[in-house]
Amino acid sequence: CSVVICPQQFLVFDVLLFYLSPPEDDVDLEALVNDMNSSQESLYSTCSGQQTESTPLLHNGQTSSSHHNHMQHNQPRQEPSSSSSSADSPQTSLRRSQPMHILAVRRLQEEEQQLRTSSLPAIPNPFPELCSPASSPVLSPGSLPPGEPSTGKYIVKIFTEDGMGKVVEIPADMTARDLCQLLVYKSHCVDDNSWALVEHHPLLGLERCLEDHELVVQVQASMNSDGRFLFRKNYAKYEFFRNPLAFFPEHMVAWCQDTNRMIPPSQLLQNFLATSSCPEIQGYLYVKEVGRKSWKKVYVFLRRSGLYCSTKGTSKEPRHLQLLADIEDSNIFTVITGKKQHGAPTDYEFCIKPNKCRGELKELRMLCAEDEQGRTCWMTAFRLFKYGIVLYQNYKIPQQRKTLLSHFSAPVRSVSENSLVAMDFSGRIGRVIDNPVEAQSAAMEEGHAWRKRSQRMNILGSHSPLHHSSLSSVIHIAQLWFHGRITREESHRIIHQQGQVDGLFLLRVSQSNPKAFVLTLCHHQKIKHFQILPCEEDGQVFFSLDDGATKFTDLIQLVEFYQLNRGVLPCKLRHPCTVVAL
Repeated sequence: CSVVICPQQFLVFDVLLFYLSPPEDDVDLEALVNDMNSSQESLYSTCSGQQTESTPLLHNGQTSSSHHNHMQHNQPRQEPSSSSSSADSPQTSLRRSQPMHILAVRRLQEEEQQLRTSSLPAIPNPFPELCSPASSPVLSPGSLPPGEPSTGKYIVKIFTEDGMGKVVEIPADMTARDLCQLLVYKSHCVDDNSWALVEHHPLLGLERCLEDHELVVQVQASMNSDGRFLFRKNYAKYEFFRNPLAFFPEHMVAWCQDTNRMIPPSQLLQNFLATSSCPEIQGYLYVKEVGRKSWKKVYVFLRRSGLYCSTKGTSKEPRHLQLLADIEDSNIFTVITGKKQHGAPTDYEFCIKPNKCRGELKELRMLCAEDEQGRTCWMTAFRLFKYGIVLYQNYKIPQQRKTLLSHFSAPVRSVSENSLVAMDFSGRIGRVIDNPVEAQSAAMEEGHAWRKRSQRMNILGSHSPLHHSSLSSVIHIAQLWFHGRITREESHRIIHQQGQVDGLFLLRVSQSNPKAFVLTLCHHQKIKHFQILPCEEDGQVFFSLDDGATKFTDLIQLVEFYQLNRGVLPCKLRHPCTVVAL
């Protein structure tokens, strides 16, 4: 009997026949693939007028050689006909339903992937001076950390000092500076180029300020599960460019070639930034022994190649030098729990943490300085040796932007301001004040009139001039520099976190006298406290910092005065300690 098989069922029947028939010999898969490629290429290259044969595919995309031979020997060849009836022939229907080659699909996917990768924007290399002339100063998208795609959005959570967090969605190429500007814009803060993103590890007690050019996604990928980002002020980030002598004492900086020659102050930063020079930082440090709780005081040298200690006194001979830490593959952190967690001999501890370290204490290089100036010198020199000229470029970018904006925001009065005039309404009829001196004095009187009127109203409604309902006792609460009832230790911690620069200050309520206030001020990396006492004169309350010699109606006037005048303070009030809520 004869079996009639329609063309649509032939493919399924032939596949079943292939799987049910026992193999006579071992099948060479590589030969099958080559045979399939040659047959498919010849098939798709032919025109509609040439001979066509169907080559069914198996489930894995391979072709069957037995089925190919079966088709050649058992199917009669038919010449294509030019008549209209040829459209209904099995060959024509099979040619229309011809499956696409799986290798061609993979080739198309690879071409799309290459096109997508080539369209990505190039990331500028933050270390161009480290590249050889043959190397490209641009980081390709493939140079991101392994496992991290070069496109898409990433979720980053930022915390503030009060523990509150904010989730931000950022691209992969966003730097720390760009993220800080985004947070400043969303939090409606003043953009004075002193905001910083801090990498904080609470379990290890470590934190460091991210450099402006660092990619946030890369830093987050290298952090532990307990690590987090903090958003805070840091006035000391680039302060060493403005006042290098305060950060680099002469007895700690020397040439590597000649230990007796000191670097002149005018060439101090130039030698740190120039790769051809070889300055070094030297001095005694307490080094914690690996795997032990004991600390050892040794003579240490910091060079471009790394941090070394001398095994024989202060000798610099190569045979007496031992490598403590590498600079290129490490970051330097401030230890905030030195004495409590690590038993440090002083409060000025810092740490060198390798980038590959995942939170093991034995991999950290714990160091401790004698004073704050020494710790600041070591940490600043480490940053300069690692990043070099990139730090100076980060310092200059805000100034260049400010210069560009100054051309568009020139202090030119608008038309509405030019049409305004000073008026005097003390008489029955208002008059225009033509004298500029009289107009300026009238403006100053008007500016302080609201305070006098408010004080008279509060005095009339209270039994004592020192009543808490008076405006002078509450007007300062909304100011950024006022931190309320915090302890002396807490004020020290805030000053340390926001950079110990000259003029950094805050005001708080006195713990010993509830009616008094305390001005906490930083000068020469030392924190000093000045008590502000209330005094009464002619039934009115004033505040004074110098036992009544200079009196102010409220704390805002006091702060504004000492921002312009030094007075009895060691320096002017320049930078307020600010804590914002995201």
